Amino acid sequence: MNRNIIITCAVTGSGDTADRSHHVPVTPKEIAHASIEAAKAGAAIAHIHVRDPETGAPSRDVSLYREVVDRIRDADTDVVINLTTGMGGDLYLGPDAEPLDLTDDTDLVGQRERMAHVEALLPEICSLDCGSFNYPGGNYVYVSTPDMLRLGAKRLQKVGVKPELEVFELGHIWFAKQLQKEGLLDSPPLFQVCMGVRWAAEATPRNFMNMVDNLPDGANWSGFGLGPDEMPMAAQAALLGGHVRVGLEDNLYLQKGTLASNPQLVERARSILENMGASIQSPAEARETLRLTKQAKPALARTSA
Repeated sequence: MNRNIIITCAVTGSGDTADRSHHVPVTPKEIAHASIEAAKAGAAIAHIHVRDPETGAPSRDVSLYREVVDRIRDADTDVVINLTTGMGGDLYLGPDAEPLDLTDDTDLVGQRERMAHVEALLPEICSLDCGSFNYPGGNYVYVSTPDMLRLGAKRLQKVGVKPELEVFELGHIWFAKQLQKEGLLDSPPLFQVCMGVRWAAEATPRNFMNMVDNLPDGANWSGFGLGPDEMPMAAQAALLGGHVRVGLEDNLYLQKGTLASNPQLVERARSILENMGASIQSPAEARETLRLTKQAKPALARTSA
């Protein structure tokens, strides 16, 4: 068991959850506030997506990321900033007779565009989804190819941002280890073991253990489960020696019928982990554990409050 745990809070995500819970932050001000409140509750890391402030739809707008990051960096509360690079991989194929007749839901761009906000804002961490896989929705495929990942890893090395390697199934771990062999990942690598995302690894203790057993020696890792599996997988992650992720990206409820806020989910996880005998790392301790570089605020990232 890991007895000195980092909690990450994934504060908003990109799913269609904004209409399902009033706690899901949408505007840059709300997302920054949610990250700060999660840190006050015990999260060392805030994992951040942005949304269109008018519609709540997921966005890749660099200016929205800039406002969120500026607000967090200017706050009195410290938290490690972790930005997604997952937006821009959505491929919706057409019907069987015309699969290349892509639907309007398709949002597919190259790796450089997916991580433009990261290179502009230099967070300590950003996600890197380590492979393509089927999502629910018939002809929906999330696309993250080997060459995209090599390009992303190389550019992140150059700018000094630690990739959080999102692995949804065993093949993703296998390819991440290939990136390590090719010298594209600095040691120690950081993994996020994603459980219960359809149609990848089902959230069971046996599957979780199998994923962890395949991680490279010396890796840092965290894990999460979706929906009602969030807290059970948090406990399982600790028992397997890892760190923990919770938050409204992954689960909207404290219990059936009771909507949660991000701080409440962090507090629930913290209580479970402390009752298991673990201590919770501060942001400063997490930076030391994960060997993160807190870079100077880029001049172009400055905005008015």
